[in-house]
Amino acid sequence: MDPFVSLDATAQAELVRRREVSPLELVDAAITRIERCNPKLNAVVQTQFDTARLRAKNPLPQGPFTGVPFLLKDLHAAQEGYPLTSGSRFTRDFSPNHDSELVKRHLRAGLIVLGKTNTPELGLLPTTEGELHGPCRNPWDLTRSPGGSSGGAAAAVASGMVPFAHASDGGGSIRGPASHCGLFGLKPSRGRNPTGPELADPFHWLIGEHALTRSVRDSATLLDATEGPDVGAPSIAPPKTRPYQLEAGAPPGRLRIGLTLRNAMGAPIHPECLAAVTATARKLEGLGHAVSEGHLQTAGDEDLGQHFMTAWACGVVSSIEGLARRTGRPPSSEHFEPFTWALYQFGQGQGLSAYLHAQAEILRFSRAFARHFEDVDVWLLPTTTEPALALGQFPAPPDDPLAPLFRAATLVPYCPMANMAGNPAMSVPLHWTPEGLPVGVQFISRFGDEATLFRLAAQLEAAHPWTHRRPAVFG
Repeated sequence: MDPFVSLDATAQAELVRRREVSPLELVDAAITRIERCNPKLNAVVQTQFDTARLRAKNPLPQGPFTGVPFLLKDLHAAQEGYPLTSGSRFTRDFSPNHDSELVKRHLRAGLIVLGKTNTPELGLLPTTEGELHGPCRNPWDLTRSPGGSSGGAAAAVASGMVPFAHASDGGGSIRGPASHCGLFGLKPSRGRNPTGPELADPFHWLIGEHALTRSVRDSATLLDATEGPDVGAPSIAPPKTRPYQLEAGAPPGRLRIGLTLRNAMGAPIHPECLAAVTATARKLEGLGHAVSEGHLQTAGDEDLGQHFMTAWACGVVSSIEGLARRTGRPPSSEHFEPFTWALYQFGQGQGLSAYLHAQAEILRFSRAFARHFEDVDVWLLPTTTEPALALGQFPAPPDDPLAPLFRAATLVPYCPMANMAGNPAMSVPLHWTPEGLPVGVQFISRFGDEATLFRLAAQLEAAHPWTHRRPAVFG
């Protein structure tokens, strides 16, 4: 039996600190789990096993996670000399000539990178079944998607390959996979984690990077190790009061929690997603919090959905043209999936005035969104409108290649507003369907207030633990 598979990253690091195990033992065990599970899941699309073993044998930085195995998402996480395909044929041979600042901080924390995880092309869809790497499967049900765009990371963590993994979120790409795979997933505040040394987010600062974890404390401690502005940061989150590691376990106090089930898309909510939220409201009341139903402005209100898509589509144009400059290759339809190319063409047709108007409306929304927290500390709402979907639910037919847009919008209508406003948001695994599928619930707090989310999540984790649950594919 693998003695490490059920341990979170904090517990594994403690074994290394006590010299009860070596980093190489942890790495070898994780490699064995990847080799055993990945053929079923297709979560890991690039491996660095020899490099990882060499790093494990040599002196490592003394950080909070010294010697712990880790995976990077094949998107955003630049690593010098290693492929960063972004899930696209266009960049299948592209390797950055530098480490991103966030990756540098991962390495300084003592983590050992074993490879890269599967993601849809350019991270554009809430499912992970791109043409370059093929579909990733959900460890809880191999016929279903783990979500996207951090689906490979979610499948790898949920199946026990590694205790946690890098992830990113531009409209629900951490929170959706967390919900579908029974994990804790926090999207930090805008500017909390670094994006340098290059301007890594062409999507008008919609994207936040962090991780998918099995425990709350792993997420908190990792954010302690990575948060803070890098040189020249254009956006900076408010400084934390004390380490997040201390927040994860501190009493949250009696919180005023707003509950909303309405979404401006008019998307119906699956009964199990509805049950997850209502049951969580009762749990919160049982813990002494005040829960009241109210209206939270969501991404479809007052044409915000259109402004979001304008910013998103123009971001696709910027991404593709930026990759073209880096690779020295002109983009063409033969290099991209039909949906990606159609979104690229849509973005090209928006024009500068439409893009600037979308930016202005998103900023206006951000100010309006802040007012929702004048009388409420945290909002409770669904993470997604459905449990994990069967694979193949996002077709892009030739006569309507943008069709996946509407499907995506109806699956995660509750997620993009936290990206537009920059607020921290998390999905917490508190519900399972009768078929055994996990369903997460989402919480959003004030801008810069990850501390309240960590305190609340840790309280829920202690009262209603989830790490004992194991998917069909585990270890």
